[in-house]
Amino acid sequence: MDKLKELLASRKFWAAAIGLVILVVKSFYPAFPLADEQITDVVYLLVAFIIGTGLENGLAQLKK
Repeated sequence: MDKLKELLASRKFWAAAIGLVILVVKSFYPAFPLADEQITDVVYLLVAFIIGTGLENGLAQLKK
C-alpha cells in the first residue's frame, strides 16, 4: 500500500499519465484541437520534466 501511495504522490507518474491521456484522447478523437506537432512538443516537454525530476531526486539522494 505504501508503494501505491508513493506512486500517486509522484510528480513523474502524473506527468507520464498526462502525456498518456493526451495521446489516447488524440487517437480516439482526431478533431482534438492540438496539431500533431504540438502534441509532440507537449510529450517532449513532459519527458524533459520527468528526466529533470529524476535527476533532481537522484542527486538529492547522493548528497545525503
